[in-house]
Amino acid sequence: MDIDWDTFLWPYNEAVRELKVKFRSLRQGFLTRGEHSPIEFVIGRVKTVDSIKEKMTRRVISPDVIETDMQDIAGIRIVTQFVDDIYKVVDLIHARDDMEVVEERDYIQNAKPSGYRSYHMVINYTVYLPEGPKTLIAEIQIRTLAMNFWATVEHTLNYKYKGVYPDDISKRLKSTAEAAYKLDEEMSSIKDEVQEAQKIFTKNKGKEKS
Repeated sequence: MDIDWDTFLWPYNEAVRELKVKFRSLRQGFLTRGEHSPIEFVIGRVKTVDSIKEKMTRRVISPDVIETDMQDIAGIRIVTQFVDDIYKVVDLIHARDDMEVVEERDYIQNAKPSGYRSYHMVINYTVYLPEGPKTLIAEIQIRTLAMNFWATVEHTLNYKYKGVYPDDISKRLKSTAEAAYKLDEEMSSIKDEVQEAQKIFTKNKGKEKS
């Protein structure tokens, strides 16, 4: 089965574009009301063709089931300030009627052996093409700033070691993952003070513009 990759990936690119706009607008809605936003920033990407082909080979996924068996072709990452914010975002997503949650994996309460922490949600999302609506699968990862920093570094190292880390690197990764989580816990303990300071800063910034 030959795949026209431009045609195949176009709906996924549209889904990522739309989802980024929606979650960024949600963040702005909180800020406009002068409230703490559980969303700090949002990024998204569509897997490259090379990455899709590599995963098809590694996971033995045939071309005719890519759309159902590969859940992360379209990926959204939502980064938060605090651990509590992650679960607030999860609730916000569940409350929406423009996306359907079909699977969830909580790697915060149940960290991976490597130390990786994040909350994963798999959703059905509908985009509207010239020929009509198309529902596809997208993955949403929700994590704190500290978790995101750790995961970004680990992802970079994975290019070198292909997931098979030397013992000393593996131990350091686990140690730094725990340190990142302790940082999240410490920041959560002063969350009220941080949020109050942010409100004062936002209010003063608004006065400067007026």
